Amino acid sequence: MSIISLIIKREFIAKVRNKSFIIMTFVSPLIFIAIAVFVGYLSTMKADVKRVAVHDESGIFASHFVDTDEYIFEDLSQLPFDLVKDSLISKGYMGLLYIPLQKNLKSYENKIQFISNDSPSLSFVANLESTVENQLTKSNYAALSMDVTRIESAQSNVNFILSKSSGEETVKGLNEIKIIIGGAFGYLIMMFIVIYGNLVMRSVIEEKTNRIIEIIISSVRPFQLMIGKIIGTSLAGILQFLIWTFLGALLFLIFSVVFGIKMGSAATVAPDMLDAAQAEMSTMQLYVKEFWNLPIFTMLTAFVLYFVGGYFLYSSFYAAIGAAVDNETDSQQFLLPIMMPLILAIYIGFFTVINDPHGNIATLFSFIPLTSPIVMLMRIPFGVPMWQVIVSLIILLATFLIVVWFASKIYRVGILMYGKKPTWKELYQWLKY
Repeated sequence: MSIISLIIKREFIAKVRNKSFIIMTFVSPLIFIAIAVFVGYLSTMKADVKRVAVHDESGIFASHFVDTDEYIFEDLSQLPFDLVKDSLISKGYMGLLYIPLQKNLKSYENKIQFISNDSPSLSFVANLESTVENQLTKSNYAALSMDVTRIESAQSNVNFILSKSSGEETVKGLNEIKIIIGGAFGYLIMMFIVIYGNLVMRSVIEEKTNRIIEIIISSVRPFQLMIGKIIGTSLAGILQFLIWTFLGALLFLIFSVVFGIKMGSAATVAPDMLDAAQAEMSTMQLYVKEFWNLPIFTMLTAFVLYFVGGYFLYSSFYAAIGAAVDNETDSQQFLLPIMMPLILAIYIGFFTVINDPHGNIATLFSFIPLTSPIVMLMRIPFGVPMWQVIVSLIILLATFLIVVWFASKIYRVGILMYGKKPTWKELYQWLKY
């Protein structure tokens, strides 16, 4: 067995047998499920009902504010304004909507006040403004002797039916579903790169601090040790991901069976709701059909390849940094330039790919090796030519080989350096040795 194979085996076994690896592999999915259930439970809880006082001197708007589960509007227009304003806190009102009397309807646009000690939410203010705008519009219609009822009956509510050129019906929000799937894959890659890249760096720092590295270097070349650490740790990450995939598929199967049983029993118990249930199930079937029409095999294959390629690339940086410093505190100045491309890739993915997945910016960053593992995975659900994926992977692999060659130079010198915090200038000098 070659030296690199022995190092890979050693690193892989050391990571897999670690208690934290075992615990996080099986506990992390449970934590995510618990968080999702908790968030779902919080979303079902009703917020405290807030009382809003309305003082409408015009008598035009007060009766048009509709109570909701969260807000109750109380018309206090018959009371003096100063009295209502002074008793705002003592009576437990969230705020006071004050509408002073104006000479003409146009003046109301900039004269209405909402008085509150706490800043109201944007959605709440927008709803108030919408109510006032609608009533002002109707009043303007009436002032111009226009029939409001006929105008409202003439308004249309358009609902497009989306279909493909082949005639198949499709669903709305498909692009959002694609970016969610691609974003999830991209975020997983970034998370794995950061987590396991830091593991490589900590492993190097620990061996360097304990002076174990001096014994190891006497038997193997620094380049072999660095490659072995990177590959061994990546195999542990892939194993953890496969376990999570299996557990996720198992849970999805269980929930599908339970959901199917509940839908069947609901159809039996409530036959009067069968039509609505069938319409909902038809929409769900369209979503499921569109999901299976996605390039799932390409997405899964690309995820593995980009995970390995992106991890190898960034782990080379992490290994070089670990060799150059004596502790994690000293590594912070070198980690920021590594994190910036990952953050940029997430930004490009969510703010550019969703709007124009085949545009110049999205395409360019899916070829740049420091961002391609994330950006390309976000583009693939939208349909990417295979040649672009292949070229992007080739560039990623070639960049890794170049980076690992330079990183090995820093690793070779820095692994035996102690007691001095290196600077960027010194790292550049190490590259020239």
